[in-house]
Amino acid sequence: MPHPVDVHVGKRIRHRRWLVGMTQQQLAESVGIKFQQIQKYETGANRVSASRLWDIADALDVEVSFFFEGLDETETQRGASERVPADLLGDKEALDLVRSYYAIPENQRRRLFDLARVLSDVA
Repeated sequence: MPHPVDVHVGKRIRHRRWLVGMTQQQLAESVGIKFQQIQKYETGANRVSASRLWDIADALDVEVSFFFEGLDETETQRGASERVPADLLGDKEALDLVRSYYAIPENQRRRLFDLARVLSDVA
């Protein structure tokens, strides 16, 4: 059974990889391993060594600490709504939505954000 820290780090690797639009194969090639190893890291099946995590952070253009963010927080500390999935960062649809959102010009993005806020208050 995977350790919860390994699962969390794996989810953060997958989250960042999706946000930057990188495939498992591309990430694997950039750190010099097989894509199957990336799959195992992302599921928490295999533990990521410190040096490998350093290489992955470099390839994904984040600090190593990124992979540990949120690790000690509980749902109540984050203020997560019961309607929000526990693994929001692992939801491909949510990440696609975020990627699309940031592709919108800033002035239109602000208006869309305001509209979404109003709609969520009504629901």
